[in-house]
Amino acid sequence: MRADLDRVEATRTLRGLVEIPSLSGEEAEAGAFLAERMKGLGYDVRTDAVGNVIGEIGDPTGPVIMMVGHLDTVPGILPVRESDGLLFGRGTVDAKGPLAAMAHAGARAAASGAGRFVVVGAVEEEATSRGAHHLAATLDAPDALLIGEPSGAGAVVVGYRGVLRFRYDVSCPPAHTSSPGPRAAELASDLWQAVRGLLPADAADGPLFDRASPALVALEGGLTRAHADISCRIPRGFDADRFLDAVRERAAGEHAVVGEITLIEHVPAVRTGRGGPLVRTFADAVRRRTGDVSIKVKLGTSDMNILAPHWGVPALAYGPGDSKLDHTDEEHISLEEYLLGVDVLAEALPALAQTLTRPADVPGSHPEERRL
Repeated sequence: MRADLDRVEATRTLRGLVEIPSLSGEEAEAGAFLAERMKGLGYDVRTDAVGNVIGEIGDPTGPVIMMVGHLDTVPGILPVRESDGLLFGRGTVDAKGPLAAMAHAGARAAASGAGRFVVVGAVEEEATSRGAHHLAATLDAPDALLIGEPSGAGAVVVGYRGVLRFRYDVSCPPAHTSSPGPRAAELASDLWQAVRGLLPADAADGPLFDRASPALVALEGGLTRAHADISCRIPRGFDADRFLDAVRERAAGEHAVVGEITLIEHVPAVRTGRGGPLVRTFADAVRRRTGDVSIKVKLGTSDMNILAPHWGVPALAYGPGDSKLDHTDEEHISLEEYLLGVDVLAEALPALAQTLTRPADVPGSHPEERRL
C-alpha cells in the first residue's frame, strides 16, 4: 500500500472507531467495525466469548508479539470533530488512538516476515478488565506484550501502580438527630478520614509511583445506612491484607453498629526493567523516529497489570496521545502524532521479533502448540 494511502486508511480507522460510542459493556458495534478494518488489512480475525476482537497476521512460525488495546471508554459522549490537525472525541486518546495505531502498524510489520503479530481490542478495561482476564484465562503467553495506552509518541511506559478498591457499608439503629449516638453517614465519613490517616499524602518522600494514594469515589447515606466506596492506587510490594485489616479495625471502633468492608478489586503494581531487550529495542525505534525517547511510569492502572504478571513475559505500554486528556471533556489527539505512532510501531515490531526468535526445538515454538 502506498504511504499516502496508508495514512488515509489509518486515519479512517481511528475516526470510525471514535465515532462509535462504546461504553464498558457496550463495545459490540465498535468491535465489529475494528474486525472489518483488520480483515481489510489482512488479519485473520475472530471475536471471543466476552467480545474481545483478536486479529493475527504475519509468520505463523515466528515469535508472537501481542498488542492489547481497549475498545471501551468512560461515559460522556463528545462531539467528534477535526480542527487544525486535531481529532476531538471520546476515546481519541484513551485508548482508540493507540489501538488503531497498533492495528495498522501490525499490518505493515507483517510484510517483514519477522514474526507473528496479534492485535486485541479488549473489552471493559475501564470497568473490571473483563477482556484482559479472559485473555489470561484462555490464551497461551505470547513472547512479548505491548499495551496500547497513551504515552506520547516519543515515550515508553514501563510500569503502572496497582489498585485496591473496597466498599464500607454501615448501619445504625434509628435515633433522633439530637441524640449523642453516631449517625451512619458520619461513620462512613469517619472511615474515609481514617483511610487518609493510614495513607497520608505527605507521609513519604520519593516518587509518587512508589507511594499509595487513596481516593473517595462515593459517599452516600443518611442516619441509619451509609456506604463509602474507596479506591487506593498502590505501589509495588504493598501489603493489601495488612492494610485492610487496619481499615477493618478502624471501622469497628467503639460503637454498637453493623459495618462491613467488602473488597471489590485488588490488582498489584507492575514494572518492567528498563534495561531489558524489549525496552531497549523499542526505545531505539522511538528515538530513531522522534529524535529522543522518554521512559515513564504511570500512576494509574492498565491491562498490563493483569496480563504481564500472569504470563510472565516482557511488557511495556505505548501509544500516541497525551494521557492528561484521558477522561476529560477536551479529549483529542494530534493526527500527526497518531500517524507518527503508527510509524514507530511499524519500525519497532520487526526489530522486536528478531530479538525474540526461538530455536525450532523449543517446546511451544511451533504454531500448532500455541493457543492464540
